[in-house]
Amino acid sequence: MNLDHDSVVGFAKSWGLFYLMVMAAGVLVYALWPSNRKRFTRAKTSILDKDDRPGD
Repeated sequence: MNLDHDSVVGFAKSWGLFYLMVMAAGVLVYALWPSNRKRFTRAKTSILDKDDRPGD
């Protein structure tokens, strides 16, 4: 198989958008999966621990 510039550009134009949409949907499903809620809540609030107050 000859991989020249035109064939790579053709592949990127035809399948690149589909690939991007599938990856975005996968990230969205991962972020909204119910079992991940505890992990994301802990990450959201971990920066506000009691030990990290200024002026103490």
